Amino acid sequence: MTMVRTPPPALPVRDRRAARALSPMLTRLAEERATGVLVREHGVLHLAEGRVVHAESPLAPDLGVLLTAHGTLATAAWQRAAAHAPDPAHAAELLLRSGVLPTGALELCHLDALYDAGYFALAPSGTPGRFRYEPGPRLGPLPSVPVVALERETLRRRLLLHRLWPDPAADSAPLIRADPALGRAPAAPVTHRQRAVLDRVDGVRTAAGLARDLGRQAFHTLVDVRRLTAAGWIAPVSAGPAPPPAPPPAPAPRPAATDPDIALLKRLRDALEAL
Repeated sequence: MTMVRTPPPALPVRDRRAARALSPMLTRLAEERATGVLVREHGVLHLAEGRVVHAESPLAPDLGVLLTAHGTLATAAWQRAAAHAPDPAHAAELLLRSGVLPTGALELCHLDALYDAGYFALAPSGTPGRFRYEPGPRLGPLPSVPVVALERETLRRRLLLHRLWPDPAADSAPLIRADPALGRAPAAPVTHRQRAVLDRVDGVRTAAGLARDLGRQAFHTLVDVRRLTAAGWIAPVSAGPAPPPAPPPAPAPRPAATDPDIALLKRLRDALEAL
């Protein structure tokens, strides 16, 4: 019997267009094998010879958080390395050379932090990106990522979140426990990971804040947040209560009687009395 290998289903046309549109500037820089820093609205990508060597975003925990949150590395060791390095990527290289961490563990955390921050750096934006050509970034001992790989993974993550719960409001808004008065009972029990997220939902923390508190990748926290939202456990805080309806307009004041009007009323009254 001849085995026929079935090709994987192609992405919809809309998805292929989205992949090409993630960042035309980044694609061009990769083709140029450019070295420098691409600054976007939600994050920064460091390029060396057209490859991504480091990524940062205020919406994602940095490498130091991921390394120290669960005891992979002592906080003091990270602080010493960070004090002698201009950025987390160089601090990681110092740790690699010092041998305080297994090479595989450090490389894995570095890639986790890169893809995590890169996801947010490539988020849709109405602000154009800016690129600075500079010799700072370089291909070092830690693994780098081709631009096409980062864009492909970013698109995969977007599609996954959309399938879990299509409304992105919970990604950035403060989160609250769902109100039982709304009549929507939670649809599924929570996992151990989700329980850790749910226990910290307080109406103030966003998904990014929860990720830092938990020492987890921000994207993984978004997955938990969207699943909890879809199941009816949590909801994003609304922008605020609707303003009260405007009061009805006051009736226009009746015009004051003029002297001719008063004289006419007197004549009418006299005529009625004469009858």
